[in-house]
Amino acid sequence: MLLNNLIHDIRPKAIHGNPAVDIGSLWLKAQDAVPGGLFFALRGSATDGHRFIGAAIARGTVAVVCEELPCAEAIDPAVCYVVVGDSRAAAGQMASAFYGHPSRRLKLVGITGTNGKTTTATLLYRLFRAAGYRAGLLSTVANYVDAREIPATHTTPDAITINRLLGEMVAAGCGYCFMEVSSHAIVQERIAGLAFAGALFSNITHDHLDYHKTFADYIRAKRSLFDRLPAGAFALLNIDDRNGRIMGQHTRAAVKTYALRSWADFKARIVEQTLDGMQLHIDGVDIWTPLVGAFNAYNLLAVYAAARLLGIDRSEALRLLSALTPVAGRFEVVRRADGIIVIIDYAHTPDALQNVIQTVRSIGRETPLITVVGCGGNRDTAKRPTMAQIAATNSDRAVFTSDNPRFEDPEAILNDMKAGLDADARTRSLFITDRGEAIRTAIALAQTDGAIVLIAGKGHERYQEMAGSRIPFDDRDAALGLTM
Repeated sequence: MLLNNLIHDIRPKAIHGNPAVDIGSLWLKAQDAVPGGLFFALRGSATDGHRFIGAAIARGTVAVVCEELPCAEAIDPAVCYVVVGDSRAAAGQMASAFYGHPSRRLKLVGITGTNGKTTTATLLYRLFRAAGYRAGLLSTVANYVDAREIPATHTTPDAITINRLLGEMVAAGCGYCFMEVSSHAIVQERIAGLAFAGALFSNITHDHLDYHKTFADYIRAKRSLFDRLPAGAFALLNIDDRNGRIMGQHTRAAVKTYALRSWADFKARIVEQTLDGMQLHIDGVDIWTPLVGAFNAYNLLAVYAAARLLGIDRSEALRLLSALTPVAGRFEVVRRADGIIVIIDYAHTPDALQNVIQTVRSIGRETPLITVVGCGGNRDTAKRPTMAQIAATNSDRAVFTSDNPRFEDPEAILNDMKAGLDADARTRSLFITDRGEAIRTAIALAQTDGAIVLIAGKGHERYQEMAGSRIPFDDRDAALGLTM
């Protein structure tokens, strides 16, 4: 595609060179560039892509999008330089054009919030496929182009990958795509140039303040997804969350609401629940679902509401909703041969941990609870003592351990968590750096006490991130004694 066509809508500040050059591919990393490609020089918190313009050109790049030109001596006369105000926004808009604006050729729905994004997006994808539609999914656990699975590396991929996958969905005949939209992706303009048919807000709680710095900035990041929606789209908001209505303050989209406690366009309530599922009253009808917990009641209600807004018949939506099964690592109940019940959940924020523990407590009632939990390294440190306090206060025993320590000292992370505990809580807690050993210890304690074991934090992940490496590790396998 000619560069002229790619820059048609981005209003460059300056063009240095011939924009009639043909572009064969788009690249964000200089080391991946191939001859005939276009390189985007992005500024990041750790590196500045402008430093690698020369390396990209050495690999055959014929055009560069940048926020400032290289020095005169480094200008290559054979390369076209497009100077823009924001390389990230330009990357999204140009990637959309390069792949034929695929988001305009299907119904793209974005799901944002601190918790519930993966479950809601995945269940919507499954519901629409069960209804007979071809659909795609962009999520933390996996990406799908209709039935074809593609491994996921981020909650929301980069702008080029998003548009490439959307293009593949269109080519496969998909009419819908359900996409997790992280706050990082919004701020980093990975969704620039996308045309959303609707967006959904689940909730917002303490998380990612290592990146956003303040909670107000975090809220603004989430809200900007709804600010971008066009007049023909819908904004589906959980108004039981105190920030729910804030998300729709400046949107041009049609605002619809859902809730368990407040008056809303879409309502539900939990009738009863066990570890095997719950009975929900939705839109005047009772359904049984194998999903458990108030958080899943919100997720299912959001799925139902979005399905209705996208045109699925009421009775069909309810029938399909009742057939949906839990997402891997999201309140996943594992029953060991010795009778011990293990629950694996991705909860890695204070609110999510509180919710999942309360759910286990409400169902298990008098059954003792042992919680295994850690906090990730190189992430928001302020939540560590809070999460430790929640686990220790609401469990009979707490086992604190590693959860993707990355480049931090695991012992230092545990010390941060320990700071949130009083003397009594510390006496009921264990601190075991090795996650496998921590899980085995919790199982041993449960065999003695007849307890339920909750393993929180990693959910579906099958690795531990340590010192730059991903070491194979699966909480489920560890709980079943399949790993050492």
